[in-house]
Amino acid sequence: MDASPEIHTAFDAADLAWDVSAALIRIAQEAIQARGVCHLALSGGSTPIPAYALLALPEWRARLDWSKVQVYWGDERCVPPDHPQSNYLNAKTSLLDPVKIPPTNVHRIKGELPPAEAAQDYEREIAGITFDLILLGMGDDGHTASLFPGTPILLEQSRRVAEVYVPHLDSWRVSLTLSTLNSARTVMFMVSGATKADRIQEILKNEGGANALPAGLVRPTRLIWMLDREAAGRL
Repeated sequence: MDASPEIHTAFDAADLAWDVSAALIRIAQEAIQARGVCHLALSGGSTPIPAYALLALPEWRARLDWSKVQVYWGDERCVPPDHPQSNYLNAKTSLLDPVKIPPTNVHRIKGELPPAEAAQDYEREIAGITFDLILLGMGDDGHTASLFPGTPILLEQSRRVAEVYVPHLDSWRVSLTLSTLNSARTVMFMVSGATKADRIQEILKNEGGANALPAGLVRPTRLIWMLDREAAGRL
């Protein structure tokens, strides 16, 4: 990482969604101006949904030419695309359908395939791509994307995408690897809630062996932490 992380604290979840949406649009516009396209990887989970919903509003979606945005995902559960737990489905309904992004611009992880096959397929899908922005969340345990503490995917160095079994969830996932996250031009974390405060403190204040936490291993050229007051409560 070339510089210290940028840390922004919002008053509440609504302000956090606004801050993340504004930053996403700004970064995407800069990429389009510089290179004619923005390669954007979205986060799963519930935290980014308010930001996606905001971006889908008419006054917000008019600020970005979505036809010049290529959309990817940081990770996916090994479920079909119409499954309620599909990260793709959540983003499709809350953001991609409302902004009318061309279907050819949407590059989903095929969670309906066997895990290893889905990972290989997505490795081919992102070949040659440098992500302009990867949006990530963080769990209470410090995981991000599907990079969970103690899982072998953290040691993966040769692949950009890998399958991973998460024992405590009894679940297979497909995820971008650390090397892919760290090669992005910008990574932006969106984190809310008091249950995340201890982990945020460990990572951003370098306490308690932060390097053991997957989110603390994400170190791209530009790293942005977008927090609400509760998540930032111990900083």
